[in-house]
Amino acid sequence: MGTREAGFTTHSRSIHRLSAPGVARLRRPGYYCDGGGLYLQVSPAGARSWVYRFRHEGRLREMGLGGLLRVSLADARERAQQCRRQLGCGLDPIEERRKEQAQRAAQLARTKTFDECTTAYIRANRAGWKNEKHVAQWESTLDTYASPVIGKLPVRDIDTTHIVRVLQPVWEAKPETASRVRGRIESVLDWATAHKYREGENPARWKGHLDKILPARTKVRKVQHHAALPYAQAAAFMKALKAQEGLAARALELVILTAARTNEVIGATRSEFDLDAGMWTVPAQRMKAQRAHRIPLSETALDLVRRLLDGVQDELLFPGAKKGKPLSNMAMLTVLRRMKRTDLTVHGFRSTFRDWAAECTTYPNEMAEMALAHAVDDKVEAAYRRGDMFQRRRQMMDDWAAYCARQADGE
Repeated sequence: MGTREAGFTTHSRSIHRLSAPGVARLRRPGYYCDGGGLYLQVSPAGARSWVYRFRHEGRLREMGLGGLLRVSLADARERAQQCRRQLGCGLDPIEERRKEQAQRAAQLARTKTFDECTTAYIRANRAGWKNEKHVAQWESTLDTYASPVIGKLPVRDIDTTHIVRVLQPVWEAKPETASRVRGRIESVLDWATAHKYREGENPARWKGHLDKILPARTKVRKVQHHAALPYAQAAAFMKALKAQEGLAARALELVILTAARTNEVIGATRSEFDLDAGMWTVPAQRMKAQRAHRIPLSETALDLVRRLLDGVQDELLFPGAKKGKPLSNMAMLTVLRRMKRTDLTVHGFRSTFRDWAAECTTYPNEMAEMALAHAVDDKVEAAYRRGDMFQRRRQMMDDWAAYCARQADGE
């Protein structure tokens, strides 16, 4: 196969100097010449690959042709021959390959479908989403409403007409769902634009675009709020609830006493409670706003938590049937059904608390909003950070528990 000098086999005018069996046996690091600029390179680590060495416009260049495991000797010779043809036409093989790769990428961009972009978008963003339920909602809504209409279309070809075809059938019947679908389509198309799979304005944009074509969601159908218990009936309800057995009933008690959300309560763990301080801290990853929320516990709520911690030998305050999993988010709704209160929802008790705070107390609106973990202005947020607002909220939660107790006792 020729002599080797300084790691290279000496050049020869002949080609096809190597053989397939001989190539398979080569293990010593170096370059082994097949002739005509084609070499088998064996790295110090033992990796073997084909390279084509050539001179173009006075520059000595080296072009990789692929690893030995993927490219046989015959294939490498064919690729080297193609390079020699390009050189014969005055072309640089490396630059020509870059152009071919760019053309293939452009062709891929022209054919990238909405379904493919949706899959890629969800894969890229799921780590930043709160839970798998959120991922499932994205997949389900787009699969149900968008995919049948635009799923197979190249994203570069999707226009306003297509978006309207997706949304119109559900815009009036399911306005909230339709609004979410529109927003998710907009996000996927924005992602596609950022990755150069499409160009131009986003046809799913609402403001200044679809709002000129479709009626506002608030005008289509009156917003349906979660069914809430009138605050004047809160104590009677609490008395009936205390008579119910089971963890789900106790979870609903904690929802009412803390004005917390369903998922915040059923996912509560021992480590989140500071019994000495009478405080429950829900970590940011479990909060809707992705910000830790401190909840002052009234004596009634604190007594409930103590009893739960004593009675449950688990890290979760409300463990479910499956080990390591909390109660189902339907468990408290089942309690309401058992109490024959199908007119109510669990989330609605937050409204009950909010109505009580507005109608029966002089606490500032911002404080009640903070108790519900809603966004508040910077001034109030700063007060909360200092801790004085937290103590004032403690008094409010004490008053809420006392209001229920007095009413329950018929006072």
